[in-house]
Amino acid sequence: MENVFKDINPVIQMLVVMTVFSLIPLVFCCMTSFLRFVIVFSMLKTALGTQSVPPAIVIIGLSVILTFFTMGPTFQKMYDMGSVPYQKNQNMIEAINQGSKPLKEFMMKQTREADLAFFVELSHKEPPATPDEITVWQVAPAYIMSELKTAFEIGFIIFVPFIVLDLVVANILLALGMFMLSPTIISLPFKLLIFIAVDGWALIVQGLVTSYN
Repeated sequence: MENVFKDINPVIQMLVVMTVFSLIPLVFCCMTSFLRFVIVFSMLKTALGTQSVPPAIVIIGLSVILTFFTMGPTFQKMYDMGSVPYQKNQNMIEAINQGSKPLKEFMMKQTREADLAFFVELSHKEPPATPDEITVWQVAPAYIMSELKTAFEIGFIIFVPFIVLDLVVANILLALGMFMLSPTIISLPFKLLIFIAVDGWALIVQGLVTSYN
């Protein structure tokens, strides 16, 4: 691709770059650590049963901040590698091609081999001899599948203790004959108490951040 676009008119290059920039939100949401953060925090909110607390904007904001924190070194490498060809010959296509390599490396580290092999085989191309021959478009869907699996595994672990607490409260209410009282209303304060006692937010955030290290 680099050779194909090397001598394209700068105006056409700029149109291509503008199109790529329009995909930045999609790339940020699906090809970075944001995907795992936002899913786990959303499942935690559901497990607690606190309805609209914390607000969705807070969950998204926290996910964005943690994404920049964990992806900081990768973003810096992308800028450094992409700025060199651009400053050298003003070739935006080559800059994007070089700048995407650190992102591909990050995704490959978090991607399961089975998922990656599936999409490489699905592309109907010759098997790559080295990881460098794998394209970012082959890595991206495999990365998303791997992140979804990992996020749901973490969400399951988070859900289990809260479900056990709901069952205990429901059985106690049933034994007392309080059929009309919702178990979730009674269990919610206990969920919050236990979550605060174990410093749940810190444990989950630290666990998610260190999972990328």
